[in-house]
Amino acid sequence: MPPLTPAALRKQIASADTGPLYLLLGEDDAEKAAVAGEFAETVEEGLRAFNVDRLYGAESTVDDLTQTAATLPMMAPRRIVLVLAAEGLLIPKRESKAAEDDQERLERFIQAPPAHATVVFVCGPLDMRRRVVKLLVKEAQVVDCGTIGDEADAERWVKTRAARLGAPLDAGAVRALVRRAGADLARLRAGLDRLALYAMGQPAITAEDVRQAVPAGPEAQAEWGIAKAISRNDAAEALHELHLTLDAGAQPVFVLGQLRTAAERLPPSRVRHGIDAVFRTDLALKSSGGEPRVLLERLVVELCERRRR
Repeated sequence: MPPLTPAALRKQIASADTGPLYLLLGEDDAEKAAVAGEFAETVEEGLRAFNVDRLYGAESTVDDLTQTAATLPMMAPRRIVLVLAAEGLLIPKRESKAAEDDQERLERFIQAPPAHATVVFVCGPLDMRRRVVKLLVKEAQVVDCGTIGDEADAERWVKTRAARLGAPLDAGAVRALVRRAGADLARLRAGLDRLALYAMGQPAITAEDVRQAVPAGPEAQAEWGIAKAISRNDAAEALHELHLTLDAGAQPVFVLGQLRTAAERLPPSRVRHGIDAVFRTDLALKSSGGEPRVLLERLVVELCERRRR
């Protein structure tokens, strides 16, 4: 099954429709910890001591996992078992007959987990060639905690995290933060933390507060601003976003990479023409065939014109 985004997972959790196995992957450790914490919060606070267990991969055995998960929940619909740093359990420290036996028992557990438990493997880097890891990826619901799918997903993330922080961002501030931070969870989190301090005590945090407190990320402008304007065939807006991006310090070669992405998203009948235009611009940039800003402006207009024809 395709990986879940944290936003899709939160919908599952909100509807109390969680499954038996989850695998949290990604480079953002803070987001993995936050998502794991949301599983724990599905249990009423007064009952978490009886129904939420935390195991640590390097310190736990397969028997610890199977026995903990086998324990029936107390006055709660499900037992939550969080396996933190789970790579320590999934990948043995050394190869031996005992380690092989443990791996086989772990595979049997993954194939038939207890129906009353939700087991969440929170992992760092994994060797995807190992048999038990391949099996877990196949059987569990994999949650990508390292990326943001799109602008709407980023806005949902900001709204959820702002509510948890008690930061009163209005709708304009949410959009402005996403535009400035881009599809980068670390930058979104840092921007939200800066806003919470900058506007402490204010009844609402506005887009103007975002502009004052959060530095702009030029790559975010290029990826979402220019590309989205091109997708709407809006040459004027695309040029405006291009100027903002370049004025913010983005390198022309980086902007060209984002424009190539926009060209690849053109309708199938126009992709070849769009890519050809990108290649011509790339050659002109490398051979000093014109002022970079002018060359990029021409490319933006051409990509929009090709959509219109």
